[in-house]
Amino acid sequence: MSNFVGSNFLLVAFVGTALFFDFLNGFHDSSNTVATMIASRAVTPVRALMMSAAAHFVSPFIFGVAVATTIGHEVVAESATTLPVVWAALLGASLWNLLTWLLGIPSSSSHALVGGLVGATFVGFGPQAVLVDGLSKILLVLLISPLLGLIGSYILMKVTRLLARRATPRIDNFFRKSQVVTALALALSHGSNDAQKTMGVITMGLVASGTLTEFHVPLWVVGACAGAISLGTALGGWRIIHTLGGKFYRIRPIHSFVSQISSAGIIMGAALMGGPVSTSHVVSTTILGAGAGERLNMVRWQVMNSILVAWALTIPAAAAMSGLIYWLLEGGLR
Repeated sequence: MSNFVGSNFLLVAFVGTALFFDFLNGFHDSSNTVATMIASRAVTPVRALMMSAAAHFVSPFIFGVAVATTIGHEVVAESATTLPVVWAALLGASLWNLLTWLLGIPSSSSHALVGGLVGATFVGFGPQAVLVDGLSKILLVLLISPLLGLIGSYILMKVTRLLARRATPRIDNFFRKSQVVTALALALSHGSNDAQKTMGVITMGLVASGTLTEFHVPLWVVGACAGAISLGTALGGWRIIHTLGGKFYRIRPIHSFVSQISSAGIIMGAALMGGPVSTSHVVSTTILGAGAGERLNMVRWQVMNSILVAWALTIPAAAAMSGLIYWLLEGGLR
């Protein structure tokens, strides 16, 4: 009886940790979907966050769980998918998210989670338990998507300015009002990609604990994760909103419009194909691309230095944290 109660308690604690990570993901990354809209004064901050939160909640029900399946199947070997491994990965990723939030740096929750899974698996089962082919595919998507965001938004800004070259200043009203649609599309794409990562991790834990006999994402997991990321988004990470919304350059409605369209297209396309991307990276580079598409020297490129350092450190730092946590958990659970 005591073993039954103990195992159930551990499973509940694990699911709670996963939902906390999902909440932090929304809290940390809400800036990605609303920063430019707020900076360009298209929508008030509270309204922007509420719109984004609602879109985050419904998106996993609309666009499926392909990303969850990728995270659940293609990073860690089935023999190494244990509750301590997945739990340690979540704790390490959550600690890194909290640290970067305190510093106001838009790092990647996706990188942190992948790093956490790799670190805990490496310590617990050795390098052979890390699925190199699947991990390489995920890392390739994570690395290419920001570059696509930079190039795509640069080109789209050039095209948009060309089409609007004879327009009066009143066209700003069009760009401002259109952001209600483009920002909702970005929030839907973010919810369809980021919430699924936690769904995949929870399902991994349910399989590892014997609660599920095979990997499939239960409906209650979809609902719980959608609710957690939605709540985090509603509360908003104001430190990072300030970084993305004002430190690169003075964002006008046209920049926000272009950035949101570019980001939404890349993130949604990746989600439908099962590719987990970093929304933080994609949105940051589309903001840069939109500014550079107007004038290269208007962008404060030096602001990218601290962000690039955080991006480079995220996977190894989260891996190290998760590896240490796994070692402590294994000692405590024996």
